[in-house]
Amino acid sequence: MTVSETRSTSRAQEMASRIAGDLSSFRRELHRIPELGNDLPLTQQRVLAELDGLGLEITTGKKHSSITAVLRGEGRPVNGPKPVVLLRADMDALPVTEENDLAYKSTHKGLMHACGHDMHAAGLLGAVRILHSLKAELAGDVVFMFQPGEEGPGGARPMIEEGVLTAAGRRADAAFGLHVFSASQPNGTWFGRPGPQMAAVDDLSVRFTGAGGHGSQPHEANDPIPALCEAVTALQTMVTRAFDVFDPVVLTVGKIAGGTRENIIPDHAVFEATVRSFSASSRASIKERSVRLIEGIAAAHGLQASVDYQELYPATVNAPDEYDLARRTIVDLFGEGRYRTMANPMPGAEDFSFIANEVPSAFLFLSACAHEDPALAGSNHSPLALFDDAVLPDAASWLAEVAIRRINQGV
Repeated sequence: MTVSETRSTSRAQEMASRIAGDLSSFRRELHRIPELGNDLPLTQQRVLAELDGLGLEITTGKKHSSITAVLRGEGRPVNGPKPVVLLRADMDALPVTEENDLAYKSTHKGLMHACGHDMHAAGLLGAVRILHSLKAELAGDVVFMFQPGEEGPGGARPMIEEGVLTAAGRRADAAFGLHVFSASQPNGTWFGRPGPQMAAVDDLSVRFTGAGGHGSQPHEANDPIPALCEAVTALQTMVTRAFDVFDPVVLTVGKIAGGTRENIIPDHAVFEATVRSFSASSRASIKERSVRLIEGIAAAHGLQASVDYQELYPATVNAPDEYDLARRTIVDLFGEGRYRTMANPMPGAEDFSFIANEVPSAFLFLSACAHEDPALAGSNHSPLALFDDAVLPDAASWLAEVAIRRINQGV
């Protein structure tokens, strides 16, 4: 570690510690007013109020409640143009009714920050304030990406289309983000891995159409239900036989519907599935194979099959150099014991992946578990998910410090 890294590290942490109360208050304000999707007017207004007066170049989304803020570093790079680093936080909530008895409990019926995105926004706000105080030492620019719609319909891609990656006037050189968890790991533990960190997610919707009739005379109808059941089973078998166990695919049928009562053969039956994969090759293969399998089964039964395969979020993949920088920064800030390398990627999906697909990136996890026993805590998306504000200074100082190091490397 260089002398300059030691100095900047301690300063970032000291600044984060001094504003810890402010970050907690801000986070709890957002927790009270959860909003869904890409339309977050109250959340956007509250974040903009915090950014006001910092001299940032701010733009908001044309069709969604995004915020892009650019901080111009005042240092001078030794060679070439100033580097650009993007830091991202999502801001949307979930359609979950909160069951925690909190003074700052959600005031919006049926809505809750059950995935900790209020924590992410507060952590990024802390990084904004730290880096603003250190801008004289920054030999590059920082783009702060406050994103709506991570839980759906997806806010990262619209922000890319509106220019978030080039908001500083040139393309970002690297991007970093984090996600908090309310369970599974001890409070304050960071965890991640190089390469695939989270899965790609796709939706598969299938409709088998035949000819309805009376259940007592199936030979006079063309029953879509047995064929649909055969397809569901065949898809599970295909996943275990066509894909490498070390490059897995997960296909889960979560919905089946057909018919109105026990003695009526319906004209059609449907099922819907979620598909997870970790590589571009497996993702392409499961799409092609599943469609071909379903259409073949339908044809064998004399049925028509309508298959709608929707590619949603790609896999979130940590670039080797950015991951190494992100991990080393955590170890330097908090100690080796605070970081755990994940053996396997997580099958959940994250639309930070659209950023990581465009620029070298690192996306890591941080436990904000407020329960003494992480195994008994309410998990993310649960109405009992509970996040500890005590990790907010850690999130803010890491985001700030990793940006400092990425921008000033080689200076």
